[in-house]
Amino acid sequence: MEITFELWYLFPLSILIATLAMSSGIGGAVFFSPLFMLALKLEPQVAIGSALITELFGFTSGLIAYYKARLIDFKLALNLLLFSVPAAILGTIYSDLFPDPVLKAMFATGLLFIGTQLFTSWRKEEREKQEKLNVKEFVVDHESELTDSTGRVFHYTVCNKNMGRLFAGIGGAFVGMISVGLAELQEYQLVARCKVPAPVAVATSVFVVVITVLVASVGHFYDFATGGSEVLGQVINIVIFTIPGVIIGGQAGPALQKKLPEDTMKVSISILFFVIGIFMFVTLV
Repeated sequence: MEITFELWYLFPLSILIATLAMSSGIGGAVFFSPLFMLALKLEPQVAIGSALITELFGFTSGLIAYYKARLIDFKLALNLLLFSVPAAILGTIYSDLFPDPVLKAMFATGLLFIGTQLFTSWRKEEREKQEKLNVKEFVVDHESELTDSTGRVFHYTVCNKNMGRLFAGIGGAFVGMISVGLAELQEYQLVARCKVPAPVAVATSVFVVVITVLVASVGHFYDFATGGSEVLGQVINIVIFTIPGVIIGGQAGPALQKKLPEDTMKVSISILFFVIGIFMFVTLV
């Protein structure tokens, strides 16, 4: 196994991706997986596993920042983990049953779906702002209250909990198979459907993703370790640059979230998902 520095450019790129991911609550693997597949020409299983390992370190870094800010709803997170973790284990186990083109198609479909959901939720929020609907609902009779480290108090109610658990299970399975889906579905459920304040939703989602990705990454790393020195060497030559990058970006993302307009972030990411998803479908032909 030979260590090479040819992929040095992944370090600054990882900082950028992790900053964007942690500020928006979007899983970094959604960017790393297509990057590894398309730019580095890696096999989907190697690309997805490398993306999960990279995302684990990036989200752990961000988790520390959000934990210090006291924005994580642990009760909600544990409820979701009961469904996302078992699903991630099953997804990792059965991902080998799908041919490479099928994994790519699933990945592209997931990106297009998530992009559609994010854009639709943004449009819905804009309509509600213009029509000034449901103002009273979001002011009184909330089930949950959370106070962050700066003294800000957030009031919210997690709606349709069964749907949230279903999304957690689906997202966990997708994390195990194609490295993406959980963070995106959780953001859609909590922010778009339940109107949970974005800082709380993102921080809680980060906690859920860290634990779920940890489980999924262990399975992929075991496959790499037993798959021969060539595969393991590929992964190591990638993560020696991506891990330091995402650790830095994981700290920068939460700080950036406080400054960027949430609407602009949602629209930009939804468009980016569409572009990447379509491009992934084109590469299948």
